[in-house]
Amino acid sequence: MQGEHGAAVTGLPTYADVARAAERIAGAAHRTPVLTSRTADAMTGAKLFFKAENLQRAGAFKFRGAYNAISALPEAERARGVITFSSGNHAQAVALACRLLGAPATIIMPEDAPAAKIEGSRGYGAEVILYDRYSQDREALGRSIAGPRGLTLIPPFNHPDVIAGQGTLAQELIETVGDLDVLVACLGGGGQLAGCALAAADLSPGCRVIGVEPEAGNDGQRSFREGQVVTIPVPRTIADGAQSTALGDLTFAIIRRHVADIVTVSDAQLVETMRFFASRMKIVVEPTGCLAAAAVLNGLVNVRGKRVGVVISGGNVDLATFAQLTAGAA
Repeated sequence: MQGEHGAAVTGLPTYADVARAAERIAGAAHRTPVLTSRTADAMTGAKLFFKAENLQRAGAFKFRGAYNAISALPEAERARGVITFSSGNHAQAVALACRLLGAPATIIMPEDAPAAKIEGSRGYGAEVILYDRYSQDREALGRSIAGPRGLTLIPPFNHPDVIAGQGTLAQELIETVGDLDVLVACLGGGGQLAGCALAAADLSPGCRVIGVEPEAGNDGQRSFREGQVVTIPVPRTIADGAQSTALGDLTFAIIRRHVADIVTVSDAQLVETMRFFASRMKIVVEPTGCLAAAAVLNGLVNVRGKRVGVVISGGNVDLATFAQLTAGAA
């Protein structure tokens, strides 16, 4: 597989890595439930299976990849500590995984991240360093801190063990419900979509895998169409977990190989979907967690007559924000 500038991309995880990740995280990560809704099925003419990662530890699918990556580190590296940068869900996941595995955690988070995510990371015992996502480079900041302190950087998506860990959610979903015709996943930096695509390609080979990102942050869709990684300014969207500016070389290589299409949804559609989940399915889902479902419920993915897996990626949203967004007219 060729990278962004024609160089070969090495170190790509495979389904075998997903299977190993499942063994590592067993007993630490929740095997989250698969939810169904007759109302959603009637709306779409499909049989929908919602993988409820909003009920995962630390409130999002990110715990899978974080725990897998940190548990795979040599003991000496874990003892020195881990650093990451994240808008919130990977931050909390790393903080919790480090607490469980006895590793110090340092988290670089945007100062405008949801308060619940900042407080959650601190609550798990992490040192949180805030930065301005619109003017500062979080990766450069991370490297500048990691080097002098001897910390191991676990990025939020472009890491083979993180990708493999995220793939376990699709593995569980397919093991639970059987073959799927379509699997729709959320897309920010690509860890979830890439990992799910690896699992689906092996366990349900006829399944079409679709990624969904916010309209304002369509770098993944543009990259997919243009055949090379496209970088955009930080998108302004309520989907704070999908405000990444570019896919990683690892995630892009897997997505190019195994994903059928990438579509986008509006912030208004995310709010409608948050309201649907709260009113019809009685669950709290954050805006980013609604990406895949919003595409399906709004007819942006052809699902009629099909068996469809839909990832609900997380539920970490400030209650005041949740109330404000969902209080509008239905």
